[in-house]
Amino acid sequence: MRNWGIFVFIFILLGAFSCGNTKPQNIEGHILVITEYGNIKIKLYDKTTEHKKNIEKLVDEGFYDGLLFHRVIQNFMIQGGDPDSKNAEPGQKLGSGSLDYTLPAEFVPEYYHKRGAIAAARKGGLINLEKRSSASQFYIVQGDIFSYGELDTMEIIKNQQIKNDLVRNHLMAVDDEIQVFRQNNDREGFALKVAEIRDRVDSLITARNLIFKFTDEQREIYTTVGGYPSLDGDYTVFGEVIEGMDVVDKIAAMETDQNNRPLQDIKMKIERIK
Repeated sequence: MRNWGIFVFIFILLGAFSCGNTKPQNIEGHILVITEYGNIKIKLYDKTTEHKKNIEKLVDEGFYDGLLFHRVIQNFMIQGGDPDSKNAEPGQKLGSGSLDYTLPAEFVPEYYHKRGAIAAARKGGLINLEKRSSASQFYIVQGDIFSYGELDTMEIIKNQQIKNDLVRNHLMAVDDEIQVFRQNNDREGFALKVAEIRDRVDSLITARNLIFKFTDEQREIYTTVGGYPSLDGDYTVFGEVIEGMDVVDKIAAMETDQNNRPLQDIKMKIERIK
């Protein structure tokens, strides 16, 4: 009996030791954006790994301290993180500053541009077909409320954009052939080639299920709480505000110049909450 009691005691002790050293899994990080108008507490998503790791690194380095919210549009968003905004002259146009690297897009279907979402800014157009994110610039969605009809229209526009982008990419891949059509003024040959590519793209969209469609949850949020749905699928959402949306609203209401820069500088300091 004595040996059995010792065994039970050791078993319990080891179990307690094991539980005491078990680390919680998938804990999402938090950062605090500090401004003179109040603080904004943000939860960072684990599934957008690269963006989370990057902003935590920059915050730990004090990179954001003293930077401005340099672009503010009411019922849309507030944007900051341009390294050129530190000590920027009044009226100086901002928004083009960057670090010497970008981040790969991390589109997660459950993360979208609802009110309070934080997402990475990026360059657009043909120079950034991969939709890579700025390493430092981010925006927080203030947003607006949309109707179901408006969401339907956005779906149509986005699906047409997806098709056009794929067609353009396929045309670029056969550019030598396209140039021959142009040199020979072969409009019929060119038209047939474009029609062939469009058919191929239609099949690709169907096969890979690339059709854009808002989920029932997104429709509910966008028509009640609000957000900015037209950006979904184009910019990486990597977190959300959990406290301080009233501060976002205050900043969004600030008077701005023709470049949407607040007339009164709004400086930030960002800290990690551990």
